[in-house]
Amino acid sequence: MNKPDSKTHHGTALPAGTPAPDFSLHSTPDQSVKLSEFRGQPVVLAFYPADWSPVCGDQMALYNEMLSEFQEYGAELLGISVDGAWCHAAFARDRKLHFPLLSDFEPKAEVAKLYGVHRQSEGVCERALFVIDAEGIIRWSYVSPVGVNPGAAGILAALEDLQNKSESK
Repeated sequence: MNKPDSKTHHGTALPAGTPAPDFSLHSTPDQSVKLSEFRGQPVVLAFYPADWSPVCGDQMALYNEMLSEFQEYGAELLGISVDGAWCHAAFARDRKLHFPLLSDFEPKAEVAKLYGVHRQSEGVCERALFVIDAEGIIRWSYVSPVGVNPGAAGILAALEDLQNKSESK
């Protein structure tokens, strides 16, 4: 009997064409962000395992540098991990991040489970990306090996594809 490779994706990420499950998560200890607040514009969800890990730090720093490119497509970027809001606040301040980091802390990984990207054996999120269109439909999803920074090329290609489809309507 073959055991699944523990280094690969444990769940099944929601595929393109699926309505994005709505959620409300803390962006600070006393403020929450609800996905449905962004209806009418594209949203990039960047799930990542943990603040302060080398790959996550590099990935979030890259997205911070590319924020203006995402915004050229009218897209909002939201980072999500199971870390608490206080940890996110310290991480965002240290890395000078200019986009919300959302805390999927309690109940632990509830949103990651909804999106099929919870690594139950480690209690963290997969390194997963979702591009959601203005109507709230997932148009692109990708799960990267947890130790690999997925970069931004896939996000930009998905946003460009969304823009091209809306322009051709």
